[in-house]
Amino acid sequence: MSHDTPPSTGTESTRHRHFIHDEIDADLAAGKHQGRVRTRFPPEPNGYLHLGHAKAICVDFGLAAEYGGQCNLRFDDTNPSKEEQEYVDAIQDDVRWLGFEWDGLFYASDFFEELYGYGEHLIRTGHAYVCDLTPDEVAAYRGRLDAPGRESPYRQRSPAESLDLFRRMRAGEFQDGARTLRAKIDMSSPNPNLRDPVLYRILRAHHHRTGDAWCIYPMYDFAHGQCDALEGITHSICTLEFEIHRPLYEWFLDHLPVPHRPRQIEFARLNVTYTVLSKRKLLELVKTQVVEGWDDPRMPTLRGMRRRGYTAAALRAFCDQIGVARFNSTVDKLVLENAVRDDLNKSAARALAVLRPLKVVIENYPADGLEWIDAVNNPEDPASGTRRLPFGRELWIEHDDYKDDAPKGWFRLSPGKEVRLRYAYCITCKEVRRDASGAPIELVCTYDPQSAHGKTSDGRKVKGIIHWVAASHAIEAPVRLYDHLFAAEFPEDVAEGVDWKANLNPKSLEVVAGAKLEPALRDARPGQHFQFERVGYFVADTRDSRPGAPVFNRTVTLKDTWAKLEKRA
Repeated sequence: MSHDTPPSTGTESTRHRHFIHDEIDADLAAGKHQGRVRTRFPPEPNGYLHLGHAKAICVDFGLAAEYGGQCNLRFDDTNPSKEEQEYVDAIQDDVRWLGFEWDGLFYASDFFEELYGYGEHLIRTGHAYVCDLTPDEVAAYRGRLDAPGRESPYRQRSPAESLDLFRRMRAGEFQDGARTLRAKIDMSSPNPNLRDPVLYRILRAHHHRTGDAWCIYPMYDFAHGQCDALEGITHSICTLEFEIHRPLYEWFLDHLPVPHRPRQIEFARLNVTYTVLSKRKLLELVKTQVVEGWDDPRMPTLRGMRRRGYTAAALRAFCDQIGVARFNSTVDKLVLENAVRDDLNKSAARALAVLRPLKVVIENYPADGLEWIDAVNNPEDPASGTRRLPFGRELWIEHDDYKDDAPKGWFRLSPGKEVRLRYAYCITCKEVRRDASGAPIELVCTYDPQSAHGKTSDGRKVKGIIHWVAASHAIEAPVRLYDHLFAAEFPEDVAEGVDWKANLNPKSLEVVAGAKLEPALRDARPGQHFQFERVGYFVADTRDSRPGAPVFNRTVTLKDTWAKLEKRA
């Protein structure tokens, strides 16, 4: 049964009110936007969505739902050299997987004609000019944060000349990069974004929607606010790095005949420990084959997290829990992992799996004996029912559940010690058989026939409980143990001259080849979630699993209190 169900459209996110609610409430109380709330999620289709986008999606769509409004999906497709239909399709799929559906589907390219008209309007009103400076010269003329820029020698071109050149730019008369259209604002402004920003550049690149119809393309800052206005967006929700762009956003609205005036509001972007969310750096990891692709389960992309077994419900709960803030901060990845644990604890089927097997022979159990034991599929979900586990003379247990010299407080197996087998009997270790090096390879045990389900005939209490798999019916399947991709809590914090990839975790993936699993796992469906009892949460890989031959990815570990005790010892 799927638990990636869409969120409600009611008050799911209102449990954590934040400052954007206050801003919208004030606008509605003042009678702005005719009482409407319309937001948008505007990704550029030049890559795959990641965890940071998940937060933006939850904010954009969540606000619209809370206010009974609408949310559009709009692709910022103004840079055709880096954009592909593949990304458009993937983004739509990821938004839907996360549990949301857009009210309107738009592209910046839908408005290319209107945006071009706005460019001509700024020229005619004396607020834009065609500039012949090269990109490097434009950057040099812009100045520094502590020093004003210099005016372009082409800034005083007449509107008539600039209009003629702009039309010839569109007609394809000039080479790429030869000319730009720039706004005429203030080269001495303390805000660099207002120092005559470029509005259009010449770029001959095939566009995934418009083909070769255009050879000039608007810059993001010019397209963004005007597309908001043309769509009727009331509240343009952005991350905090766009705060410095807001004066330019508003300048365009002040100087253009737009049909509607949206309002930009910024919130803190998502930062998570042990995680990099820079699209440029994620692309570098893919290109240098540090990871196997955008859907590598160690990647913070929605594709990667889906393949690792993170659920949409868990990501929505995580985004709701961390809330929306005005100032940047970093969230401990444990918060995300706990959200995943909480969701999977309620929904994942239980299963028995032994990753590092050690043979157990129960010498007083019939040699040809076999019985079937009922086990609960999920104690958190009574409707999940039960399954049947085979039990026989020979079993596999975890190698870590045995110690020759058990420390104080050890409740698992050691010579002469008794433990309970999950769902089955109590066994006592009588003999240890070893290989040539002295390492244990087989435990000879006895069982108490009167201790089914852990009950003893004499009332003795057996504290330790371990899991097992019957050797006669065990299946083998590859199990991938994923960990943080980066070993450093803040992976981008490196000394000058040090490659940020130096913080990669060399143990981020371990493949266990000889794991022993209960037989029902042979039929695991790709994407099906399980809790391997006492081991962790796992998912059948959606790419590499085959019918009857699953591959399992560890989604997240269980909370291991014994490991904490051993660290303190």
